[in-house]
Amino acid sequence: MIGQYFQDVPRIIFNPDAEVDDTLCFKFYNATEVILGRPMEEWLRFSVCFWHSFRGTGADPFGLATIRRSWDDGSETVENYKRRLEAAFEFFTKLGVKYWTFHDRDISPEAATLEKTNRNLDEMTDLALTLQRQTGVRLLWNTCNLFAHPRYANGAATNPDAHVVAYAAAQVKKGLEIGRKLGAQNFVFWGGREGYNSLLNTDLDIEMSNMANFLRMALVYKKKIGFEGQLLIEPKPKEPTRHQYDYDAQTVASFLRQFNLQNDFKLNIEPNHTTLAGHGYEHDIVMASTLGMLGSIDANTGSPDLGWDTDQFPMDIRACTAVMVQVIRQDGIQPGGLNFDAKVRRESTNAKDLFIAHIGAMDSFARGLRNAAKIVEDGIMSKHLKARYVSFESGLGLKIATGQADLEECEEYVHQHGEPEAISGQQEHCEAIFNRYL
Repeated sequence: MIGQYFQDVPRIIFNPDAEVDDTLCFKFYNATEVILGRPMEEWLRFSVCFWHSFRGTGADPFGLATIRRSWDDGSETVENYKRRLEAAFEFFTKLGVKYWTFHDRDISPEAATLEKTNRNLDEMTDLALTLQRQTGVRLLWNTCNLFAHPRYANGAATNPDAHVVAYAAAQVKKGLEIGRKLGAQNFVFWGGREGYNSLLNTDLDIEMSNMANFLRMALVYKKKIGFEGQLLIEPKPKEPTRHQYDYDAQTVASFLRQFNLQNDFKLNIEPNHTTLAGHGYEHDIVMASTLGMLGSIDANTGSPDLGWDTDQFPMDIRACTAVMVQVIRQDGIQPGGLNFDAKVRRESTNAKDLFIAHIGAMDSFARGLRNAAKIVEDGIMSKHLKARYVSFESGLGLKIATGQADLEECEEYVHQHGEPEAISGQQEHCEAIFNRYL
């Protein structure tokens, strides 16, 4: 039974003529509007993450919980977990999203033994399956929480104790099973503590090799049970560990290639993690796409001036446009999507704030999609980019690009042609063009 916890919030509709201060409607996101041959909702594939929106309390390292929800009594009972799930599906339905995501421990309480914990998961996922069928909301991806419990203080797949690694493997086994049960389109690995705090007590070779073997076990079991979802790894450079092995997109891609796993995993990119790694907002999305590994996006943002993972809702039109340019260029992100791994601020304590935050972010990406479509259609920026590398289309440049040149040939070319001319990169020109579309 879907809850009745948002009775004061109507179903969110598209109303481009709404007043400026009417924030409980979409002013730009029109799910059925066709952009470049497909509906907006297919390009964007929005998903609500369960952990922030329905487990978040507003607590932070410096303060206690500020958010109280009518459906949540704070207990660890199955009944309380069921109320949260029912409230969530009411929210998904009124917001009009088609996908959701969760960690196993978000939706079901952990018990004294693995057997009892799994029984709880079975009961809760029975309810989730019923709610999915009632509402038509589907599971974009699920994942396992392998970082919060004290047993994972030293990591999960990279833990120095094989017993802990085995426990994490058993948890992932169950996670893949419930993913298959609920029709998950993806399954995510986020190594929250797969890293180190000190190299004095860390064997990098053992830990990274064990992580690769852990992923292989998951891959084998995925095929054994017939789970058809895409496997994703989510990069993050640090926090809670000092250094994590999945530092950024290029690091994860290199890791997968090192252990011959590159054909079986793609990446779930979170731009807030990208900025923590010292890159620009869209860097990891472009990098992952360039490497053929962009599988999904955790759509959020952070505050670079703070320096930690703040998980804010994405409201910056320029950033959303840059992301959607890349999504369009790779012809979509399916079976992945745009998951709002974001939380309302601890000061935003009203239930309506949950709607307003998601609506604002969905409108931002809708604007970004329209901008990106125009950029791609006009082709001005692509033409400029192509012109910058035109020297590699013929002559010696073509031979360099195709791996047919040698050092002697390059030296002879320089003898014949002398010093290269300075060619402007025209960065400001590109920025001015891009801004014209915003």
